[in-house]
Amino acid sequence: MDMYENNKCFDVLIVGSGVAGMYGALQFDDSVSVCILSKYGKTVSNSNLAQGGVACVLDFEDDSFDLHIKDTFIAGRHENDPEAVDTLVREGPDDVRKTMELGVEYDRNEDGELDKTLEGGHCRRRIVHYKDCTGAELVRGLLAQVEQRSNIDYRENTVLVKLTQVRSGFRADLLTDGKICSVFCSYCMLCTGGVGRVYKYTTNPKSATGDGIRIAYELGARIKDLHYVQFHPTAFNSEDGEQFLISESVRGEGAYLLNCNLERFMDRYDERLELAPRDVVSKSILLEARRTGSNQFYLDIRHEDADFLRARFPAIHEGCMRYGVDITRDLIPIFPCQHYLMGGIEVDIDSKTNIPRLYACGECSNTGVHGRNRLASNSLLEALVYSRRAAEDIKRCMQNGFANVSALPVNLTTEGAPLPDGIFKEIRSIMQRAAFVMPDAGAVRYGLKQIDNILKRLKGGKYATTTAYLEALSLATVAYIILKELDEA
Repeated sequence: MDMYENNKCFDVLIVGSGVAGMYGALQFDDSVSVCILSKYGKTVSNSNLAQGGVACVLDFEDDSFDLHIKDTFIAGRHENDPEAVDTLVREGPDDVRKTMELGVEYDRNEDGELDKTLEGGHCRRRIVHYKDCTGAELVRGLLAQVEQRSNIDYRENTVLVKLTQVRSGFRADLLTDGKICSVFCSYCMLCTGGVGRVYKYTTNPKSATGDGIRIAYELGARIKDLHYVQFHPTAFNSEDGEQFLISESVRGEGAYLLNCNLERFMDRYDERLELAPRDVVSKSILLEARRTGSNQFYLDIRHEDADFLRARFPAIHEGCMRYGVDITRDLIPIFPCQHYLMGGIEVDIDSKTNIPRLYACGECSNTGVHGRNRLASNSLLEALVYSRRAAEDIKRCMQNGFANVSALPVNLTTEGAPLPDGIFKEIRSIMQRAAFVMPDAGAVRYGLKQIDNILKRLKGGKYATTTAYLEALSLATVAYIILKELDEA
């Protein structure tokens, strides 16, 4: 297929190639034409970096749906949507079983039973996992299935520039390898992930620039609670500023949090200690930093068996070893950083937005599942459940064939002024000062004015349509919405 041929028509366009995008695509049979867009490579997504696992109740001997629901509400400060949470918890186990049928593997004990771990906010061991790289295993298994489907056109290194409503669907303008073309679709699913790159320090990959949220916002979709940003309390804190995630399951397996004096301190802030929800632990670390006057914090899991740690956390062990830290013998330096977005494009129980035929799934959406703070390992479950529900709704609504549409001119060009140097650093510095863990009201108001000026410069500067320009526009847009919400809160 000619990658740059204009006016190709698809039944469903899926923007994003993480778990939500691929699992959603796999719900359609061969009679439905699907196009998946991946901004970078096939494994560049937040999904691929997910370490912990998938939270779900697969047996009822010591667990229940009600307990999982209760844990989700406690973590979300009871701002969760009850119907959305109930749907997630009760339907999720079948989707996890479906991933196994699709070839995804999860760790099992010596009896062949699924091995379940514990993470902060959970009262039971209910999280199924594959070592400490569950997301990568899900991506691997789903991608293998996607590549076998003749009805799925998978396009790498392709950016959605703009989505325009046309009769019976959308025109999508795409940028691929410096060339612009358009395709048409009857339905569109935005599965573009989070906004982590709007912050200076994040566990998110380079693709997490909020593109889908900008696209939806420009179309008039409702955006809800974008300032509900989760900061993970335990990212590796290296001297060169490099931060990668130290999974919550490390604390679930018995790690202690220590301050600069090598003292456990969580008892000062929460009775759940190291297994308190992420937002509580992150704020506790910052409060302890103020109390001690130091940003030096550590995870200590040296008291656990070394062979167990190397087998249970191979990726974390390898990542730390690159910095000379052996988790079996050394303290792991950590500090909070941006990790996950609970807010996003507002959707209903079937992942529908207020724009006809437009759906949003995964981290870019706001289903109401997470409330103000996500319970650990509910994110992959949400991606599975709500992308499947979106696909089911599309199949219910789908008409026979694709309605004929008139080709519309594309008024985009890769010609234009180069993007100014330093614009990404400027946006991230503003957000780091104004909205890191505990927002600063004065910095929020000043930052909002600065971001507004950046947006005006980007929109009026006649810049070339490049991936960098589009990402800068997306980051400025989501930064503006976050700061505006915080200013009005």
